[in-house]
Amino acid sequence: MQAAPVRATVIPTVTDALRAVESLLLSSGQRTARRNAWTAVLEDRRRAKDRAESGYVLEREAVADRRSRAT
Repeated sequence: MQAAPVRATVIPTVTDALRAVESLLLSSGQRTARRNAWTAVLEDRRRAKDRAESGYVLEREAVADRRSRAT
């Protein structure tokens, strides 16, 4: 007796479900605009993080410079 063949069943993820709903509700142009807007938001967050890190490094260097001049 042979075993029944195993079928790989792909379980849809939440992301897949949201994209399916999005494709039903929005036209392709609106989907593209929404994705572009989200990409811009993520890029703005990345730049803000980089600015904060740069400010921290500059402040740390300024403090170190003041300490070296004081001694």
